[in-house]
Amino acid sequence: MKRRDFLKVTPAAAMAYMMNGLPVKALAASPLLKLLARQAEATGRVMVFIQLVGGNDGLNTIIPIDQYSALSTARGNVLIPEEKVLKLNGILETGFHPAMSGLRDLFNNSMVNIVQGASYTNPNYSHFRATDIWLTGASSNQYLNDGWLGRYLADENPDYPQVLTPDPLAIQIGATVSTALQGPNVNMGMAVTSIENFYNIVNNQVTPAPPTPAGHELTFLRFIAQQTQQYTSSLQAAAAKANNLSKLYPEKNSLADQLKIVARLIAGGLSTPVYMVSLGGFDTHAGQVEGMDTTTGTHADLLGKLSTAVTAFFDDLKLLKVDDRVAAMTFSEFGRRILSNGGLGTDHGTAAPVMVFGKYVNPGIIGSNPVIPDNATVRDDLEMQYDYRKIYAAVLTDWFGAPREVWLDALQDYYTPLPIFRKDDKQILEERNEDPVSQNYPNPFSDKTCISFNSQGGSVRIMLYDAAGRMVKLVADKEYDAGYNHVYLYREGLPPGNYVYKFMNWNNKASKKLTIID
Repeated sequence: MKRRDFLKVTPAAAMAYMMNGLPVKALAASPLLKLLARQAEATGRVMVFIQLVGGNDGLNTIIPIDQYSALSTARGNVLIPEEKVLKLNGILETGFHPAMSGLRDLFNNSMVNIVQGASYTNPNYSHFRATDIWLTGASSNQYLNDGWLGRYLADENPDYPQVLTPDPLAIQIGATVSTALQGPNVNMGMAVTSIENFYNIVNNQVTPAPPTPAGHELTFLRFIAQQTQQYTSSLQAAAAKANNLSKLYPEKNSLADQLKIVARLIAGGLSTPVYMVSLGGFDTHAGQVEGMDTTTGTHADLLGKLSTAVTAFFDDLKLLKVDDRVAAMTFSEFGRRILSNGGLGTDHGTAAPVMVFGKYVNPGIIGSNPVIPDNATVRDDLEMQYDYRKIYAAVLTDWFGAPREVWLDALQDYYTPLPIFRKDDKQILEERNEDPVSQNYPNPFSDKTCISFNSQGGSVRIMLYDAAGRMVKLVADKEYDAGYNHVYLYREGLPPGNYVYKFMNWNNKASKKLTIID
């Protein structure tokens, strides 16, 4: 093996090869992705994540028209003229950037859900750290090595990487594998610049690896490469079964090129439930707009690419007759400041809107327009309205149908799913018939545990009993809104042993066992 070929094999990613001139990476299996693959087989559902790299200016993307006077004072040199803002059906106070006419049409056709003010407590302004937080599902004070889509217990995959699924469980279009798809233990990794080079590395006769630590690593990487060879055939087979049908795909648009591949693989029958694509350039400190016309400039170009690419993608999916099982969402590491700078740009900020696309989203806007101070300063920033993990929770539970204990593993805490997706009759029936209280997580526990429940509204009581039948703690006793809620049970001196907690809410009653350990 040539040294330059060996350097292309990295332990952090998976197999990569070229399709339509772009590197495609097949990512390692993880418990969540296996679950999502099973859900995909049952529901056929696919989620496409669109990363807007650099920190998107939400105030110039989803424009709060009712805050226009304060915005004119704070960022008059980058603000879109009010008469140029694209209007939305039935919504007077909010509009779209004029470069987003395609997405405006999707919104007016009930295919867009917008979540306002997505962020987290104590947001970070560093590109690297903020990106890491969004990809790993972390809080600002957490440092995680695995991603929210790849994080599950290692013992759920005891045979990995010796046993792989027929199709990739997650695919990223591009040369860099997202941390969001990093598993807790090991990834299979191979990166090459073309299919030809891929087969050269996998099939060429190479000299045995030396009995050194580097040699052992080389042996492992060769083994992974051999394992991932099976993904080449499945991807090629899927691509051979379908061709893009939409005439709307633009030229010289990297995001559109990536989404063309995704549409082709989905229509070709690949069972992969998760795809990740990206569009860079959103770090608009300078030149965000043109001085003579704020509807033009770097940001307008990027939003135009996003709009035309997503519009063409869903047009393609409709023509390919797979649009009923595909959704997509944008995300970026942070938004931009309220106050613009002197370079016709904006600096790193906090909260920003997230857009979710698809035939089965709840159309409209979740949350309210951000409130802009009359005289904003450089210290003023947008307030968080929703923790970004509530969006992830909606993807996992309402789109993929993952049970609560599974997405609790992924997100490492309870986050109430936002009502982003419309539920079908089967989901509604399952919710009506489900146990009103879930098994606590984690169980057993030594410090605290989370109990989630589905309330009908009104008074909820949760009581903890010991093995002798004595009530030892009143866990909850208050009014809760209808829907999914949760409460934490803290040990607080309780001895180790087996307990039972009982749930009461109107006529709904249920009980579960739990265990406390040292």
